[in-house]
Amino acid sequence: MLTRRSFLQSLGVGAAAGAALATSPFPLGAFEPSRHGQAVGAKTALGATRANAILLNSNENAYGPLPKTMAAMQEAIGWANRYPDFDYDALIWTISDLHKIKPQQVVTGCGSTEILRVAVAAFLGPGKKLIVPTPTFEAVGEYAAATGAEIEKIPLTSSYAHDLDAMLAKAASMPSLIYICNPNNPTASLTPRKDLDGFVSQLPANSYVLIDEAYHHFATDSSDYASFLDRPVDNSRVIVARTFSKIYGMAGMRLGYGVSTIENTQRMRSFQTQDNVNMVAAQAAVAALQDTAEMQTATRRNAADRQEFFTQAGKRGLKPIPSFANFAMMDAGRPATQVMTHFKQNGILIGRRFPGMDNFVRISFGKPAEMQKFWAVWDRLGASS
Repeated sequence: MLTRRSFLQSLGVGAAAGAALATSPFPLGAFEPSRHGQAVGAKTALGATRANAILLNSNENAYGPLPKTMAAMQEAIGWANRYPDFDYDALIWTISDLHKIKPQQVVTGCGSTEILRVAVAAFLGPGKKLIVPTPTFEAVGEYAAATGAEIEKIPLTSSYAHDLDAMLAKAASMPSLIYICNPNNPTASLTPRKDLDGFVSQLPANSYVLIDEAYHHFATDSSDYASFLDRPVDNSRVIVARTFSKIYGMAGMRLGYGVSTIENTQRMRSFQTQDNVNMVAAQAAVAALQDTAEMQTATRRNAADRQEFFTQAGKRGLKPIPSFANFAMMDAGRPATQVMTHFKQNGILIGRRFPGMDNFVRISFGKPAEMQKFWAVWDRLGASS
């Protein structure tokens, strides 16, 4: 049996992993506090927020896990007294079969955020540079800062795409890791695949690119989009991150994975937390990946919810940024903090303010009844100012 421990040992990193963790560059201060705690106060988050508030603030799947995934979770609880070695193996093989790659090309994470962390740890440090768009998902920048790497922030273009030419120009001066979140969080915008292909072909020899495909499933109906896992490129410096938090509705289970060359994943794995995939998450993920029909149903449902959001926005003269995700961002015409406060006072949490977009608000798509309440509260926004 290929257990997780024997798998790591076969790669020569079994003992190294413990040593790497002991010298990890990430202090406890790098961890993000509770999203809901930020909004309503940490002591009330678990009770009052879950019981009473409509949560449109964290790009979660409002419908929950897929049916077969939920059943797998419930069954897995009975094995909670056992270590997840067998289940880890099944997960790795399922992912590798899905993407037609070798198991050694897969590295797992406690959420795809851990994939970002181990990539940063493996490829950055003093004298190296992280190049990121702004605004984007900020965890990768926080991890890079903890390594002593330089951080270069490149504004998105006027169409909210990644400014790939500017990113390439900044990568020429020193070894770099370039972060591409596509579709991008928080803007839900897309950078066309043809542009990314040209970008990857021009990568400096000392640079790597980390492509975060957390919102992959919501963009597949666009002719401008193609995953780097579904349509890989022959470039050893490409790393792709995926998550189970979005389309699969498993944000609370904390599971993600990365795919790259065996050499790259071996470097990343040395910074990975050992036994970072729990029994329930592993079994649920296998069920999720095998349940293609329900995943496609969830994708179509999100597309319908997204279209309804844009329809309602248009009726109010609002123009959200074109969305290829399970959320949208739009100019509220007033400070985002004012809008957030108004919604919080009405029992709805929306996304926080993002750098450089002071009047923009990010709204995760909820269930139809939740979105009806959202728009009713929005319509009272003018009266509250």
